[in-house]
Amino acid sequence: MAVLAAGPGAVLAGATAATEAGVRGLRREPLHVLVPAARRAARTVRRRLPIDMAAVIVHRTSVLPDAHLQLARPTRTTTARALVDAAGWARDVDEAQSTLAAGCQQRRVTPEEIRAVVDALPRTPRRQLIRETVADIAGGAEALSEIDFLRLCRRYGLPRPELQHRRKDAAGRARWLDAYWRKWGVHVEVDGSHHMDVRHWAADMARQNDVWASGDRILRFPAWLVRARPDEVAATLHRALTAAGWRPPR
Repeated sequence: MAVLAAGPGAVLAGATAATEAGVRGLRREPLHVLVPAARRAARTVRRRLPIDMAAVIVHRTSVLPDAHLQLARPTRTTTARALVDAAGWARDVDEAQSTLAAGCQQRRVTPEEIRAVVDALPRTPRRQLIRETVADIAGGAEALSEIDFLRLCRRYGLPRPELQHRRKDAAGRARWLDAYWRKWGVHVEVDGSHHMDVRHWAADMARQNDVWASGDRILRFPAWLVRARPDEVAATLHRALTAAGWRPPR
């Protein structure tokens, strides 16, 4: 209905198009529609929509190549273009980054596909942020908490860790470490809310014990602390890395 009301050339876009493509966890309202820049559709759309329909935001663009369109009913932008637009139109930085992370984590799009879209949109909002976020995702960050952690390391001059580092425990089972500095044997877990579940808690403790038994140092931070009190987290990381032999560059 929103696309029909917006007229010729209109397509679903942003979080609306990404949701239609199967990306979970994005805001379903308002609905986002993209129209060619030469059109002035916003006023007429409001008059054509049912009074009880969700709000519709009409965006205009001068760059919408065929490669950015997905044939569907109704027509929508590709998942990569939808996520780039959604990140640019997001309410804040956290929503922008979590949108990109959701699409990649759910395997609906690849970082390379997002990069290609950004290259084609030199004036897209938050372009640099999108580039940095996609680089972090390509480097192993699969959740917003891990993206925040990498941002913290850059900000405070700490070395970049490996993310989602794979190792085997004493029983030969594969384990994944959130962040790991192999050279200094320092391992960090960034705990989201799911870690409070008793089953996750027991599994986390078993994994932590296995890492400690091998001789590594292990630190754990709740995701909210990484975001709200980065100075405190950075100071702890600095002490742990220094004690393990790291020397900050002069």
